[in-house]
Amino acid sequence: MNGSMRSRLAAAPAEGWISLFLVAVLAVTVAWSLDDAALVLGRREWTDFLPWVTLGGVIVGFIGARARWNRPVAHLIGAAFAALIVPLIIGSIGDPAGGAAERYQWTANSVVQAVIDFAVRGLPVTRQTGHYLLVLGLLCWANGQFAASAVFRHGRPIGPIIVLGTVLVANMSATDNDAQIWFLVLFSMAALFLLTRLHALDERATWIRRRIGDPTTVGSLYLRGGTVFIMIAIFGSLVLTASARSAPLAGFWDDARPALVGVSQWLQRIIPAAPGARQLGVPSFGQQVTIGGTWSTTNAPALEISRPSGDDRRFYWRATTYDQFTLFGWSATDTVEAARPAGASTLDGTRDSIPTTSARTAETFRIVPLSEFLNVVFSPIDPLSVDQPTRITTSGPDGFFQAIAIEPRVPYTVRASVETLADVPGGVTENRLRAAGRNYPTDIVTRYTTVPPGAIGTFATALLADFEAKVKQTPGTPYDFANVMETEFRNSSRWHYTTSLPGVCNGDSSIVECFAQYRQGFCEYFASTMAILLRKEGIPTRLVEGFLPGQIDVATGLEKVNSSAAHAWVEVYFPGIGWKEFDPTGGLADTQPILPGAVQPIPTLAPRPSAVVANLPPRAPAGEQSTRPGGSRTSSTDRSGNAAYIAIAIALLAAVLAGVFLAYRRGPRGAMTPEGVYASVVGLARRFGFGPRPTQTAFEYAAALGDVLPGIRPELQTVATAKVEVAYGRRELGDDRLKALRDSYRRLRVSLLRLAFRRGDRPRGSVTRR
Repeated sequence: MNGSMRSRLAAAPAEGWISLFLVAVLAVTVAWSLDDAALVLGRREWTDFLPWVTLGGVIVGFIGARARWNRPVAHLIGAAFAALIVPLIIGSIGDPAGGAAERYQWTANSVVQAVIDFAVRGLPVTRQTGHYLLVLGLLCWANGQFAASAVFRHGRPIGPIIVLGTVLVANMSATDNDAQIWFLVLFSMAALFLLTRLHALDERATWIRRRIGDPTTVGSLYLRGGTVFIMIAIFGSLVLTASARSAPLAGFWDDARPALVGVSQWLQRIIPAAPGARQLGVPSFGQQVTIGGTWSTTNAPALEISRPSGDDRRFYWRATTYDQFTLFGWSATDTVEAARPAGASTLDGTRDSIPTTSARTAETFRIVPLSEFLNVVFSPIDPLSVDQPTRITTSGPDGFFQAIAIEPRVPYTVRASVETLADVPGGVTENRLRAAGRNYPTDIVTRYTTVPPGAIGTFATALLADFEAKVKQTPGTPYDFANVMETEFRNSSRWHYTTSLPGVCNGDSSIVECFAQYRQGFCEYFASTMAILLRKEGIPTRLVEGFLPGQIDVATGLEKVNSSAAHAWVEVYFPGIGWKEFDPTGGLADTQPILPGAVQPIPTLAPRPSAVVANLPPRAPAGEQSTRPGGSRTSSTDRSGNAAYIAIAIALLAAVLAGVFLAYRRGPRGAMTPEGVYASVVGLARRFGFGPRPTQTAFEYAAALGDVLPGIRPELQTVATAKVEVAYGRRELGDDRLKALRDSYRRLRVSLLRLAFRRGDRPRGSVTRR
């Protein structure tokens, strides 16, 4: 660092050191808000580094502005420091005992594993967290660098205030923590003080330039008046926040929720569920569900269902089914959509055809959706047809039912095949379910008995052994397993239903293992555990989401269902009968009672099909699970694999840069005008801080720019001459001149890139630098 640069950095900035403090407060407040939200699995200690990296970004942005580096150079240097510092800090979270190399290795390995989960393994979700921490760290660094650069390089605080304020408000709206309001108060105060201070400095400079009045008095007046205004505004806002009863933005929130549901479905794939995240208050029946630490809905009306008067049967209203357990959620794999015209048979061409030996009745229900986010058809068990155009989504090449999509708020009539709960041929009774046997179709076994590695650990294995011991006292049929599990999980003295347990399952290998150990959770915990333990016994089972039975007016046949009835349960497959729902959630279960029925001959037990092991990433043995974010472990194999990834990344980067350079060098291919060429050259130079002064002519600007880059003086003169002759002399250039202009422009497009590496060491007054 030379002496002139040291003097520039040592001298107080024109905006004052207080302005630097206020900029740091703005950026760090946003980082505090993100840290307070505990966005990564509820572990706030994992995001405590965010304020510190934000300060690093502020310092780098301030130094770049004070040292008068070009914007590309300053941002490139800041990005380089961020790439060195942020991964090192994140690595210290995952591998606190390792050195610098091991910490970089941990971060790289976690990010690569997340990419492999999505791109190679095709998993619907990932449990890696290093990539999420890296994005948060780089975002906070960029916030700080951008804010400092905008204020101290350009004197424009509005941009940083808007951008950082948007991030702050977005995080507050997605976080269920009322204390976040104080971050908004602090941010608002810092923003208003910064605006007031910079405006006072501008006014003071204006009075000095015009030599009117006392500049110091004017500046003090602005600062005192602005301070009083800020304090009154903040105090009034806090009073209104505490006492106001109106909700002017409530309508906007209601309108935005359907879009937010779709966004949340997408985000669940790439980031771990945040237990402290604010719930939208509505269930989302999509193609995947991530099980977090909270379950929250509202009492808003969801469905109105018209059915025959006098009918008081309790139906579970199924919306979606899921076939693949992802350790901390469920998904529908290999989905395919197909249009169904109004009135067409819904299950035609699917593997969910109703067994001919099953006694069923066709029932009709008129359903009126009362919320715009309900874009799926609800039906008891098997829907036969819908009187509106729909799209059915099936799972897998065999085509198992997943969901039926329909336009939101469109009333529809659904015909459904309802099981007969009576002791008749094909009816559903306890003894008929016992006698169903295990003669499952092969595709049912393949898809619905899959248990991924890591799903069942020490506690879940012990729990399964307890169930097996209890089932030995009965004939030991699939129904007995399902009935014993359902009965046990409904025992509220042993299994506690709760809708909030943030951070409880962070160190476990799966939701099933967590529930087996802590014995508390909500419906998705109960249903997931029952489904996976049944699968472990070779019994085809799937998770289902929809609504519990609503409030029925028997006299009118009107059933009302609220959003609070959103629920998860399981369906078990019985040969000759089909899918039968079981609800293990104690305190909420509302299934129809099943009669014992006449004793049926139980078939000879065939060998149980082994549970299929899913093609998911192998996990560490029990007792060796990593509690570090991302759950990845460093090994020599990982290091050699990462070296290959780094080599591939460098080769791809080189190929991209080469392609960009060749495309840039090829130059324009369309029609050109001298004015357009001149404007393009000026625009490109201005991006690097070498734009023309307002009073400079084309020839003066070309000469000044030629002093900076002497090698392109002839091309600059060619462009300037053509511009002046056409714009002011009204001349038409011949083909030779146009060809020369094109060649000059092609060389200038490449040569002007060197401006990014030039310092401001030329005589002032030649070219404007920003």
